[in-house]
Amino acid sequence: MTSKSFHPPVRTLMGPGPSDVNPRILEAMSRPTIGHLDPAFVGLMDEMKGLLRYAFQTDHELTMPVSAPGSAGMETCFVNLVEPGDKVVVCQNGVFGGRMKENVERCGATAVMVEDEWGKAVDTNKVDEALRANPDAKVLAFVHAETSTGALSDAKTLAEIAHRHDCLVIADCVTSLGGSPIMTSEWGLDAVYSGTQKCLSCTPGLSPVTFSERAVEAIKQRSSTVQSWFMDLNLVLGYWGGGAKRAYHHTAPVNALYGLHEALVVLEEEGIENAWQRHTDNHMALRAGIEAMGLSFVVDEADRLPQLNAVSIPEGVDDAAVRGRLLNEYNLEIGAGLGPMAGKIWRIGLMGYASNRTNVLLCLGALDAVLSGMGAPIKSGVAVEAAMQAYA
Repeated sequence: MTSKSFHPPVRTLMGPGPSDVNPRILEAMSRPTIGHLDPAFVGLMDEMKGLLRYAFQTDHELTMPVSAPGSAGMETCFVNLVEPGDKVVVCQNGVFGGRMKENVERCGATAVMVEDEWGKAVDTNKVDEALRANPDAKVLAFVHAETSTGALSDAKTLAEIAHRHDCLVIADCVTSLGGSPIMTSEWGLDAVYSGTQKCLSCTPGLSPVTFSERAVEAIKQRSSTVQSWFMDLNLVLGYWGGGAKRAYHHTAPVNALYGLHEALVVLEEEGIENAWQRHTDNHMALRAGIEAMGLSFVVDEADRLPQLNAVSIPEGVDDAAVRGRLLNEYNLEIGAGLGPMAGKIWRIGLMGYASNRTNVLLCLGALDAVLSGMGAPIKSGVAVEAAMQAYA
């Protein structure tokens, strides 16, 4: 057998991630590789930290990308801030709150769960009650933008409640960074992690994180060694810290970091408020078309994430068959539901470079054609026009 080069099909990625990658970023990643301790690369690292602070809307000194995907960003926050015997209040309203719970338990700590129905935002009153009932809790952890359901929770209020109870705050902003407002410093978020493959329009594989001074102090005062060598910020900072002299920690993914740097430059050029508004505008057009077809959204409008749209599957429609036809006939990817929502919803992403008018109209037209061809109970031929009216 003779192996050949892999040439992937050209897809339009409108699922839960990865999303379409801006061609500027792919070009940036093709530039010549240099050493990860090269003075030129060290300069890029410093500039990238400043650009990430802009994206996170913070002045936190400890802001950097972890050399691994968003799940590693999650783990970096937990293994550095949570010690054996600690108590952590964890909010779960979807898949990723469950992953937080597992991180807490693997750190040897106790997770006190605040559970809400999938598709609902985290209930701030229930969080307040849980913290009152557990005055020895050290951390409150929640998912700002729950990718599995498309629900957006009130990070500002949750952080205020946590700080009233003298708790640190860990926030999952994997799907919200660059697509929805995140005011890290203003809201008092102590440890925030994200991913590059969603609203930053970059390739998967890096996880931007930021830590407050309060969080850094907690890390410095740990009584036990961080259980992960690779994610121990006390060690990583020797490489990502300030100054020209860097201690070798690991070989950074140089070309991937070129891509993230370019993605952040693109975000800065657009203006972060403009990026937030673009995601909202495209969501409103998609929503107009979806509702004109007679389909509905799972999440209440007030808690709906513009860049991740959870749409109910019509009665009698085969979820996998629809997604298969969209992929095979239109090169269009949308996402399936997870957990209790499997087979009940589609997750339609409008993230980063993929959040544009062309994609909205393609998705609506293709979904209309496929569903109509299957005899699904929808109103055909109206979705694209409804979206165009929303744009107008």
